[in-house]
Amino acid sequence: MQPVFRWLGLVLVSIVLVACSTVKPASASNQSSTKSPKKVVAKRGAYFQNDGPADHIPANLDLVPDAVPRDEPLIKSANRPYSALGMSFTPVSDARPYRAAGRASWYGKQFHGRKTSSGERYDMFAMTAAHPTLPIPSYARVTNPRNGKSVVVRINDRGPFHKGRIMDLSYAAAHRLGYVGSGSTKVVVERVWPSGNGDGVDTRPTRLQEAKAQPVFLQLGSYNKLATAEAKLTQMQGKLDTPMERKLRIVNQEGAYRVRLGPFDNANAANAAASAIKVNPVLAL
Repeated sequence: MQPVFRWLGLVLVSIVLVACSTVKPASASNQSSTKSPKKVVAKRGAYFQNDGPADHIPANLDLVPDAVPRDEPLIKSANRPYSALGMSFTPVSDARPYRAAGRASWYGKQFHGRKTSSGERYDMFAMTAAHPTLPIPSYARVTNPRNGKSVVVRINDRGPFHKGRIMDLSYAAAHRLGYVGSGSTKVVVERVWPSGNGDGVDTRPTRLQEAKAQPVFLQLGSYNKLATAEAKLTQMQGKLDTPMERKLRIVNQEGAYRVRLGPFDNANAANAAASAIKVNPVLAL
């Protein structure tokens, strides 16, 4: 009988070893508790690698209506100057027109239900968008020039913080524009307002179009005394490279000595210079 007991003992040991060597499949919660999801630079500057479409996508996304512009008060906390990923931004707080072309991306399930910069919950199936500087809330018409499709979205979030992107759209908006499969596409973004009858959108001449008639300057300070203006000029000279330093000047206008940087061909170029030298973009013509 001893060989039989020995055989049974070997079987029991084998079962124990197999059980100890079995690896338990990691669930999403287990993974998040032991290791943070890897972040990569992409659509929003930094987003979780498992972002993407929802597990269950509504069948009627093509029927989601455009956002309808309304007169809404600006949210103070969402329109203050801020920094993100080493870049500084000064949100627009007035009704100036805006029109720009560039690449737009979209963000999805990783942010669905999270708070946006407006304090509202992000809904990837609503017609919303994130923009670095447009007022929160405000509205924009976004057009995909490749297929001619266009949507109107409500700006309620900040981003994308990526030099190659000008806007992050909701999944629904990207679906309507036809680029969810590619992740990003070239778009034209134009700010819009409520129409006079309250049931449509209205556009205004863009500042870029107006600025073509005359150059644009950045105003770095306005002083009552020339000596104070000259001190500011000297201070700025120490911060600028040679090509930009040549654009510095003092202008005596309406009894004030104004330190200006320019000229620039348009408002976009002036705003880019302001971002590069880390000053608030106060424009002057």
